[in-house]
Amino acid sequence: MKKTVLLAAALLLAAGTPFASASTASAADCPSGEFCAWENADFQGQRANWSGDDGWWEGYIADEDSSWANHGIEGPGIKSYVRVYADAWQGGHMTICLAPGQEVNWNGAANDQGDSHTWATGC
Repeated sequence: MKKTVLLAAALLLAAGTPFASASTASAADCPSGEFCAWENADFQGQRANWSGDDGWWEGYIADEDSSWANHGIEGPGIKSYVRVYADAWQGGHMTICLAPGQEVNWNGAANDQGDSHTWATGC
């Protein structure tokens, strides 16, 4: 009976039922230690990525960001949160803040708003 229950549970998980837990693999293709932003939702289109602060996003990503991933490194004293701002040099309002490991495939309030970002110790 125990084997049957375990087999049934494994088959349900493999079939992708609502009971399956979220995958531990990241959905976003973003290098370890970096913050990434994509021009389209669902981590599609061109990607920009940074390991440090950037006070002025240039080129295709400025005001065109639609999905984000924070694959920063966590540890004592390490700035591991990412704050995205609507204007250059971290000006204007904060459009989105990502915790370490957080991936956001789209956010209506932050969509096409980012112009700069900074790493921080919290949101």
